[in-house]
Amino acid sequence: MQDHRSILVVEDDPDITELLSYNLEKEGYKVYTAQNGLEAVATAKEALPELVLLDIMLPEIDGIEVCRQIREYSPLENTYIIFLTARSEEYSEVAAFQMGADDYIIKPIKPRALLKRIDAIFKRDRGRNVEKHTGNGLIAGHINLDKSSYTLAVGDNEVTLPKKEFELLWLLMSNPNTVFNRQQILDKVWEPDVEVLERTVDVHVRRVREKIGKGYIHTVKGVGYKFDYRVITK
Repeated sequence: MQDHRSILVVEDDPDITELLSYNLEKEGYKVYTAQNGLEAVATAKEALPELVLLDIMLPEIDGIEVCRQIREYSPLENTYIIFLTARSEEYSEVAAFQMGADDYIIKPIKPRALLKRIDAIFKRDRGRNVEKHTGNGLIAGHINLDKSSYTLAVGDNEVTLPKKEFELLWLLMSNPNTVFNRQQILDKVWEPDVEVLERTVDVHVRRVREKIGKGYIHTVKGVGYKFDYRVITK
């Protein structure tokens, strides 16, 4: 049983709402529900759920806009958002991740599989805005990144990273599970007066991957890159 974690189910189909609520409550989750986009935003701000299950096609305002408003509300910035939708086209999935979605699941819903996805997502260390931490170090798995000395240790080995590769890795590591598109990476890592192609980001990501190993930097198809691993500040 879960430790009273709270989940907001946003769905305009009452049968699906009932199905989800039943299975979630059976697992010990506290469940809130909303049937349209405006109600979803209001309920989220009042209840402050730890996770939102969100449909895209909703009355009033759609799920993409709901996601945007949730992400812009400071007390909800660390709330997990999983889209549950019948929209399987790529542009909807891309829009969802660009707005800050943590997962995107195509209907029909398989309750047991969904519960496993929720359990896995709650085991993550969100770690958003880790750069606000006063320390200059980040650790994930066998990677140890130290900004005070601009050094990277992979296991017991010190690895040399050029400045831009280091800053790219720091950006992704310090915002785990956050998807950055190529232009966002360019804006944050490269100087604004330097003309750089988006392809440059792909090349730098490939080089960093070669040095830190697989399983850390993930490609979100059609969107960009994210660092998907438990990160500890030091």
